[in-house]
Amino acid sequence: MTTTYAVLSEGLEKRFGDVHALRGLDLAVPEGTVCGVLGPNGAGKTTAVRVLTTLLTPDAGTVRVAGHDVVADPAAVRRAIGVTGQFTSIDGELTGRENLRLFAKLLRVRGAAGRARADELLERFGLTGAADRVARTYSGGMRRRLDLAAGLLTRPEVLFLDEPTAGLDPASRNQIWDAVRDLAARGTTVLLTTQYLEEADQLADDIVLIDHGRAAHRGTPAELKASIGSYAEVVLAGQPGEAAAEAALLAAAGVLDQLTGAEPVLDRERRTAGAVSADPALTLPRIVRELDAAGVPLVDVSLRAPTLDEAFLRLTDRTTHRSQDQNQSRNQKEHAA
Repeated sequence: MTTTYAVLSEGLEKRFGDVHALRGLDLAVPEGTVCGVLGPNGAGKTTAVRVLTTLLTPDAGTVRVAGHDVVADPAAVRRAIGVTGQFTSIDGELTGRENLRLFAKLLRVRGAAGRARADELLERFGLTGAADRVARTYSGGMRRRLDLAAGLLTRPEVLFLDEPTAGLDPASRNQIWDAVRDLAARGTTVLLTTQYLEEADQLADDIVLIDHGRAAHRGTPAELKASIGSYAEVVLAGQPGEAAAEAALLAAAGVLDQLTGAEPVLDRERRTAGAVSADPALTLPRIVRELDAAGVPLVDVSLRAPTLDEAFLRLTDRTTHRSQDQNQSRNQKEHAA
């Protein structure tokens, strides 16, 4: 079966003076799927989305969205997409219904068709009961749902979501997640950028991890997690700041370093040390024996599948950076003391 791609870019390049934001970025998002676009700050995510939504012109490469070239026919791309940014664009002094009808007019969905579409979306997103209240009285989750509804007025083939649940409580976040799942089930292609790794794990069919302007890794959430092996974590006794507790934490880190060959991640407040292991032969009993031999006072030890957060840190080389930052902070404190 031939795969049809809703978003397809090849060799995408973009510079801003001396800053090479995109360095040959390749993307291929099949129709009707949710693609999570992840990456550390400065990796090129925002630049990529701005190119895909015709807000920036690429310096090189080809980009097609919903079958249209973003450079040769940007107007057709705009007609085919919806964009919901991190910050809501609704007017707090208008009611929910008035907001959607206003957006419908701006998007040229006018007259009875615009009114009917607004009412349909209010019902779909569970906002009918609050439709005639001014939007400033809405909760954060309701405002985000209304904003998402506004992005769907034109029935877009591709919806770009930028941090759709930023700042929301867990209940409101779950409502947005349900809405995104429903969109994908109805055939809308969703390109999701988020800093919440759990969100990408829950929603994305595939993930593209952008680093240094390139697609550094791609795959399903399960594939990305499996690619880095297992995660060993040790919980230690003692209180933060105690000399003996600090020595035990460093001893545990040394054992994990020796067993895994990876830079351990230390959390002094939680009294934990953890490290990724690519060795399929590493077992929990072996970890316990080595820690016991080193005299480490244990509360708990686990060897488990990594989270997407841990895979992200490993695959973007941020684990080492974070440990170095922690070591630098510790050295500064010791020097100050």
